[in-house]
Amino acid sequence: MGRIFSRLWQAFSPSQVEKRSDAIRFGVLGAAGIAPMALIIPAKSHPEVVVQAVAARNRERAEEFAKSRGIPEVKNSCEEILGDPNIDAVLVPLPNGLHFEWAVRALRAGKHVLLEKPSVSNSEEAEILFNLPELPQPNAPVLLEARHNRFHPSWVFFQSLIDPADVIHVDTDSMIPCSAVMRLAFGAESLECLEGTTNHYTDGIHDKCDRDSKAKFRFPNGGIGEATSTLRGPTAWNPSHVHVKTEQVRIPDKTLPGSQEKLRVREVTLRGYIQAIAWHRIEVRDSFEIRSKEDGGTIKKWRESKSHKPYCFKEADNEFAGLTR
Repeated sequence: MGRIFSRLWQAFSPSQVEKRSDAIRFGVLGAAGIAPMALIIPAKSHPEVVVQAVAARNRERAEEFAKSRGIPEVKNSCEEILGDPNIDAVLVPLPNGLHFEWAVRALRAGKHVLLEKPSVSNSEEAEILFNLPELPQPNAPVLLEARHNRFHPSWVFFQSLIDPADVIHVDTDSMIPCSAVMRLAFGAESLECLEGTTNHYTDGIHDKCDRDSKAKFRFPNGGIGEATSTLRGPTAWNPSHVHVKTEQVRIPDKTLPGSQEKLRVREVTLRGYIQAIAWHRIEVRDSFEIRSKEDGGTIKKWRESKSHKPYCFKEADNEFAGLTR
């Protein structure tokens, strides 16, 4: 428990570092409550990022926000931030219905965009936003949805354990609708939604709000993804998880005679992928089989299990191992 509190303290109270002269300078469009956790706090420990300015509909609120968060400039409007040549990028933490409009405005102003979830409100907006003619141009601005857990060492390590081409089933469960992890695991967009159900609140107050949902998708390789989400789940003792199963694949093994082959089915579960900053565990279960190439008969079967908890990129042991933050 002590380690969990220590990790949370380091994440939400990081040490301020000296900033580089060529740091990316961010403007924040709106004094939103999500902005500190999404950008302002983590930026403190990154020398390559400066949160330079904020704007809000109410200037007094923007000034209070800037003072409490150590932001040096307050602009009169979001338009003023977009027109400032000293601002390289913007965070868009505005109400969901404004994400599309201000992302498009920022990109067309030449600003990189870190866009809060959900990036858009519907498929029509998604088609327009992610296919803007400005994006494929040389030196184009970068558009990125602020789904931070995708860049956590736990997820990076998790993905290194699977080959999307081999995945046949993905199951996710969380209190935040998060079908994006299925697309990352399959390395592709789904072809169709096979099933979908929702339940809404019936308390007479929140009747227009969904309480939980279940959905099943088919992906290009024939694999199936299933997602369950609920706003009434016991997060503390039943954290989010993503479970991936692969098809049986051949594994090179030079110790075997030429008449035999080694095969493996891998199942990987990442528990706590939403809360990975505080706690998570990756469970790997491999089912092996030694088979005769001549008649396909099974010679030997066994299982191996391992668990991992990579909280930094060095522990993730991949191409990002040299990163310290």
